[in-house]
Amino acid sequence: MPIRRLYLARHGAADAFGKLTDIGRRQAGLLGERLAGLPVDAVWHSPLPRAVASAHEIARHLPDVPVAEAAELVDHVPYVPGAAETPASWAGFFDGYDDAEAASGRRLAEALVARFAKVPDPGTKGTRPDVNEVLVTHAYPIAWLVRHAMDAPPSRWLGLNSANTALTVIEYRRGLPPTIVMFNDMSHLPPGLRWTGFPAGIRP
Repeated sequence: MPIRRLYLARHGAADAFGKLTDIGRRQAGLLGERLAGLPVDAVWHSPLPRAVASAHEIARHLPDVPVAEAAELVDHVPYVPGAAETPASWAGFFDGYDDAEAASGRRLAEALVARFAKVPDPGTKGTRPDVNEVLVTHAYPIAWLVRHAMDAPPSRWLGLNSANTALTVIEYRRGLPPTIVMFNDMSHLPPGLRWTGFPAGIRP
């Protein structure tokens, strides 16, 4: 039974202009070392510079693995909840999102799921039965894919944050629901490099 394994990672720590910092490069390099022994077929990244730089830093440890952009991985709000679905702590966050912006984000979210959240084609020739892909993206797309894997209501992506270069793994098998193998795992990072990207008040 072929399996698609998605290794989801948020980009490394970035500055206010979206450029990867020295800490972010160290984080991405350590994630690359962690992934180095795995049969990775491809590294896909968001078009945004912080994800591009992180992906190439990771790929230094994955020789001969192709690295390419996937527009579906761009940072975006996948679903704008209605007032009844919005937790009090998120009140006001979605002010200013008009219908066109919400629809655009939803289309991106649907495209993300359609492209990556599926089992591999068993008829594909010249490849291993399993597909192992690294997706370097942002907190919201990761939250959306986790929500989709859990078959949770659309608004449940809210609050599923990911630390910079933390690893989330989801497996897809034919005839079975997706399996979340791990979420927001930072064991490849030393304590001083963990939890960046999380609001300061909720870091352990």
